[in-house]
Amino acid sequence: MNRLPQRASTTIDLAALRRMAGVRERLGQPRLPPRNFSRDVPGDEIFPGLRYLEQCFAWPDAPSELDLTFARLTTARREHLLHFDTETTGLAGGTGTRAFMIGAADWHDGGLRVRQLYITTMAAEAAMLRTFSEWIDADTVLVSYNGKSYDAPLLATRYRLARMANPLAGLTHVDLLHPMRRRYRQIWENCKMQTAERKLLRIVREDDLPGSEAPRAWLTYLRGGSSGDLVRVAAHNLQDVRSLSGLLVEAHGWAALDAQDHSLHGNEK
Repeated sequence: MNRLPQRASTTIDLAALRRMAGVRERLGQPRLPPRNFSRDVPGDEIFPGLRYLEQCFAWPDAPSELDLTFARLTTARREHLLHFDTETTGLAGGTGTRAFMIGAADWHDGGLRVRQLYITTMAAEAAMLRTFSEWIDADTVLVSYNGKSYDAPLLATRYRLARMANPLAGLTHVDLLHPMRRRYRQIWENCKMQTAERKLLRIVREDDLPGSEAPRAWLTYLRGGSSGDLVRVAAHNLQDVRSLSGLLVEAHGWAALDAQDHSLHGNEK
């Protein structure tokens, strides 16, 4: 009677197979950070947990006095304008939402100065609010994009919770969203800020981190994660306030264009 040959017993080395397949044993081992992991953040620390950045840009075409009739106001001196924008921990607002970054641009020494404040710890919020208030005086004219409905009320809430006077209260506030809507709502696909800057300033952002990603980027850094996306939030905020300045100068010229159009149409009649 023929017997089938017995199968040789083998011992399977699972660890060797995993190495051959390129699978690393992670159990019990800390996860390695990505290769581009960094905790470095830009700017100078002016208070524990509060960072300050300042940059200046040539801006030769800004008029010394700007016509604000497009916003149903009169005029404003260039040096009184403060273009501002916040990055926040959420988009819904409310007392639980706070600004972790404030950017502001003004015309200073013949150019556009952009100053940014951002906090890397919760405890530094009061110092950020206090520093921002020092940039504002009774003659300041605020310029924003949807800031009357979002940024200004949010900051008012944070100042109130910090038991500080709100430096924005009572100031003239030019919100560019509303005149953009009045002028272009029937022409453009939407009147978002990036649409306005693309149509009017010919600015197309590359590798821009959307504002909706800002809360995640900041919280990731607070929890010990990489600073990479937080740096991108600062770049996004910088472009926002620079674009505000450009859009304001563009809107300043609308009155002259409208008068020219009216004159041409009048002559045609």
